[in-house]
Parts: sequence; C-alpha cells; structure tokens
Amino acid sequence: MNKVTLLVLAAGMGSRYGGLKQLDAVGPNGETVIDYSVFDAIRAGFSKVVFIIREEFSQDFKSIVGEKFKDKIDVSYVYQSLDSLPLGFELSPERVKPWGTGHAILSAKNEINEPFAVINADDFYGKEAYQKIFEFLSDVPIDSSPSEFCMVGYPLKNTLSDNGSVSRGVCLISDNCKLVSVNELTKIYKSDGVILNDSEDDAFSELTGEEIVSMNMWGFSPQIFKQLEYLFVQFLSANKHDIKSEFYIPFAVDDLIKSNSATVEVLSTCSKWFGVTYKDDKDQVEAAICSLISKGEYPSRVI
Repeated sequence: MNKVTLLVLAAGMGSRYGGLKQLDAVGPNGETVIDYSVFDAIRAGFSKVVFIIREEFSQDFKSIVGEKFKDKIDVSYVYQSLDSLPLGFELSPERVKPWGTGHAILSAKNEINEPFAVINADDFYGKEAYQKIFEFLSDVPIDSSPSEFCMVGYPLKNTLSDNGSVSRGVCLISDNCKLVSVNELTKIYKSDGVILNDSEDDAFSELTGEEIVSMNMWGFSPQIFKQLEYLFVQFLSANKHDIKSEFYIPFAVDDLIKSNSATVEVLSTCSKWFGVTYKDDKDQVEAAICSLISKGEYPSRVI
C-alpha cells in the first residue's frame, strides 16, 4: 500500500485575497477552506501535505496556515517562482504572470516521491472526494506504462454559483470510466432554473447539469514529474513570445492521454463542490458547511 501525499496549490493566494491575513473564515470556529481540506485528507488516510506557496508570503503562510497542522500530519512547503525554468530558457523581464498549474506541480518534484493528489487551496471538495482519490492512489502502480492517473469528477449542477457565470471543464468519459478529453466552457450560468452555456467557442445551448466536470482535483504517480518536464519544454518553445501564456495541468494531461502516455480514471462523486467565485458566494459556503455539520459529516471544530 502506497503512502499518499496531498499537494495544495496555494501560490496564488496572496494576490487573490489581498494578503494571507485576509483569508476568509467559512466555519463556525474561524475555519478556512484549507482547514477542511487538510482535515478531510487526514481522515481519508493521507500522511503528508505539501503547500506550494510564493516565497514572499512564506512566513505569513507558515504561521497562519501551516502551523495548525504540524502535530496532525507531516507538513512541508515548496516555492513556485517565475525563474524556475529548464536549461536553455531565460525569464523575460516583461513576464509577471505565473506559469500556471502545470509549472506549480513541477515545483514539488524534489519533495514528493509517492503518489499524490492535487487540489486548489481555496476549493472545498468534500469528504467523499478525498476518500475516493486516496483509495485509488494507495494502490496505484508507480512505474506503469502508460502511467495510471485519476481525477475526481463532479456533476455540473453541484459546482455552479447562484451569483454569476463560471468556467468549467466538461469531461468526455469512455465506457470504462477513463477520461477522453476535457472541453473548457467559459460561461455557464443558471437562469430560471435552467443551466445555460454561452461560451464564445460554443453555440448557445442548454445543459442538463448531469455533465461531469473537472474541478482540478487530480491524482498522480511520481511519473508525472518527468512527463511535465518534457511538456513544459515543448510549451516554452511554442510560446516564446507570449508573456501571458500559462502551462495548465488539464492541457498537459490531455497531451498525455492523446500520446497514450497516461490513462486517467474518472472518480465520480455526488459531493457538492464549494468555491468563492463571487463575493456573495461566501454566505452560501458558510451555510453549506453548517448544514454538513448539522448532518454529522463534520465536527463543529476541525482544527
């Protein structure tokens, strides 16, 4: 049985929230979304958590976030920096935008030697999602060919906001529950009880809500690091003059599937995903967590 690590993508938190000290509490005792994520990971069986952060926020992050978990799970940190590039490539002085989630995961290559799950720091995925991805990763071969990866998929209706449109990656899945492709729809919203897609690259259409979408919860073996290194070089070569381009993990995974370098099993969950896309979403997240506590799915205090 493999040990399993949780990799938390938190390098963007300082810019998104205007400073780590403004992390919003969503639980009854001041818990943040990260608190619930790590709590769910610990009770699912994860033995380590790695936070990807920006070096300029490291002291604040460690004292405000990481210190809470040091006696509960093995905790470590890695930095995502713009100048962390392969040999032969130099950082453009005009580049200020991060390199994306694929590059963020690469930042952890020297810290992780076991299967691991990847999550966004500010997304609430639910107890079942951690249980399912842990079960997959605890038994996954770490040197198979093709590589065996996974992702947690949610029904679209369980991921929408009442306060505006959202972008979602709608999954095409084979009969044996393997991911075929992800189609990114950039403007999905609810109107009078109907779910509509008004994305630029798609005709205006109605969705059922049962479509399975990716919320960036992936499961990988350590093989992903060498694969990402190769794909990142290809990405940099193809985007030399685009200082805003980003190396996203869904695009990298899509390349691996198409080249038969990896398979991705889709682990479907009926859990409801929560995120604060809009300011008014926070009240809904707080109410949803209170409901989960009242049902006994979470204790009143998780940290």
